[in-house]
Amino acid sequence: MTTRWSNFGKRFTRRTGSLELMEDLGEAMSGESSALFLGGGNPAKIPEIQAKLRARLAAIAASDDLADRLVGNYAHPKGELKFRQSLAKLLSREYGWKITADHVALTSGSQGGFFLLFNLLAGEFADGSRRRVLLPVVPEYIGYADQGVSDGLFVARKPRIEELPDHLFKYRIDFDGLEIAADIGAVCVSRPTNPTGNVISDEELAILDNLARTAGVPLIVDNAYGLPFPGIVFVEATPHWHDNVILCMSLSKLGLPGVRTGIVVAKPEIVDALMRMTAVMSLAVGSVGPVLVEDIVESGEILDWSRQCITPYYREKAKFACDALRRELEGVPFHIHVPEGAFFLWLWLPGLPIASAELYERLKRNGVLVLSGHYFFPGFEGDWPHRHECLRISFAQGERVVAEGMRAIAAEIRRAFEMD
Repeated sequence: MTTRWSNFGKRFTRRTGSLELMEDLGEAMSGESSALFLGGGNPAKIPEIQAKLRARLAAIAASDDLADRLVGNYAHPKGELKFRQSLAKLLSREYGWKITADHVALTSGSQGGFFLLFNLLAGEFADGSRRRVLLPVVPEYIGYADQGVSDGLFVARKPRIEELPDHLFKYRIDFDGLEIAADIGAVCVSRPTNPTGNVISDEELAILDNLARTAGVPLIVDNAYGLPFPGIVFVEATPHWHDNVILCMSLSKLGLPGVRTGIVVAKPEIVDALMRMTAVMSLAVGSVGPVLVEDIVESGEILDWSRQCITPYYREKAKFACDALRRELEGVPFHIHVPEGAFFLWLWLPGLPIASAELYERLKRNGVLVLSGHYFFPGFEGDWPHRHECLRISFAQGERVVAEGMRAIAAEIRRAFEMD
């Protein structure tokens, strides 16, 4: 007899882009697949960072107190106190932000944090009204799409497209007519953006901030790839926070995706709400990530890791991948979003004769894993062919995998255009 699911169960067991992504990633990372994995958000294995993390793990294992704090004790529902204190001091010292540990909450990964935040600030309210989260520019992060406990949690705006030389282009926020309606509970933007590598400018962020404050709703800035750490940003950008901004960070792209540590910097009212939700859902947040990195946060060394190692590493990988894709696609109509951050190339194929979802399936059958662009438009309801003409390609793997992957992707794209 088939088990019956509740509406909640049906919603969160259906096929989603996040599930497809993580199934592909899990299979590729298990070592049982020979596929060229250019799909998921797993960070690169940077030798210098790995060596530092292993040394820190060894030091923790040799200390009774640290080992207990790592895995032997429950932390506070807001997260490890020493880590939160150290992070607050670092951000105050580096940027002049007036924050304390009470402005910092830890969550079970960024994904878990967004689930809590989005459903805290939007959805159905006690008076029967509904509020939504405004995404002022898409494409946006695939993981947002299915976070609501009911449908219709997001509304999104189409970007302006600026075509540039050398087969490049850039998405920009279309501020013409952009307003925050009465049914908006929060504004959210990622910086840099997963999937495109787009970094909205300081000026664009200031305009969004002003619109959100005027409307009396918070601005959520997803900083999983951004500043101050892990710092995978290749253009000028300034970290931004005040008490109407909810800044979300992560330890994943530092090289620690397995510890599932999300970080929220917000006014104490928001942090207190997240604490209460965490206590109900999971009692506490895991301590492995916070204890592992608290010393380098306290000293500020985490910023040196980002500036001197992580940022240059990914900048070079972005150039290598972009050059390889340009070379392989010579003669095909294509544009690459300017790689301004994160570790993805966003490929736009104007006039692609097949949908990007079909292109993904063909590539997968040929042993190349990417992601179809159609997943990255949560809340956008317009009929826009562009949504089905794009691929997200990770360049975090080694150069051999990236080069072979680009060659195989280009070959399949050529076959698709020849069938038109």
